Amino acid sequence: MKPFLFVTDLDHTLVGDKKALEQLNQELENHRKVYGSKIVYATGRSLTLYQELTTEQSLLNPDALITAVGTEIYFDSNYETPDLEWSSKLSVGWNRDLVVEIAAKFEDLVPQQDSEQRPFKVSYLIPEEAAKQILPQLNNLLENENIKFKLIYSGSEDLDILPLDADKGLAVKFLQNRWKYYSQETVVCGDSGNDIALFSVGEERGIIVGNARSELREWYEANKTDYRYFATSFYADGILEGLRFLNFL
Repeated sequence: MKPFLFVTDLDHTLVGDKKALEQLNQELENHRKVYGSKIVYATGRSLTLYQELTTEQSLLNPDALITAVGTEIYFDSNYETPDLEWSSKLSVGWNRDLVVEIAAKFEDLVPQQDSEQRPFKVSYLIPEEAAKQILPQLNNLLENENIKFKLIYSGSEDLDILPLDADKGLAVKFLQNRWKYYSQETVVCGDSGNDIALFSVGEERGIIVGNARSELREWYEANKTDYRYFATSFYADGILEGLRFLNFL
């Protein structure tokens, strides 16, 4: 056994089966104490909604917290200030006010709650059928303004507009560089479209839980490799299954 960098999404990936979560927590915490492994949560939630989740679920204190679909990284457990180096990287070519102005042209884009609107993240709700029509138009308008951005659509309703250099996968690369972990020493876990970035940015070992959404299932089928594992079990139980299959536990 050696130290590894463990990165997981929260909703419907780590969280969903409290008994399995307790077992996974015990094994991960033991591995961290004995071998020095790092535990990271990478969530689409804002810091506010993450902190709400910690009152509802038994979560270990992470060594780093990636929130808001990879646009904020916290190392200090009091969560007062996102990492300034990461924030500085994302600010290049980003114009949040202009993004909001352009998105306002589309009536079908309904802003998500205020807590989910962040300095480097603009978030909307839009049904899947409307998204097929509107997202290409939105993309073209943003490109015409030379904004460095990316659109992430997941869960058949959630649209996040982020800086070009922001997503969960790129945030993990940032942590790998800081902590000196290689791809083969890193395992990432997810269930939905905004987790595709975790699996696609490099050759990190990947665990897709058995309850994964259709957009991630389809991506996995089109991008099969021997270093990604599609679990049969759901939620934390699927993560445990994958960690054992990949020989991390």
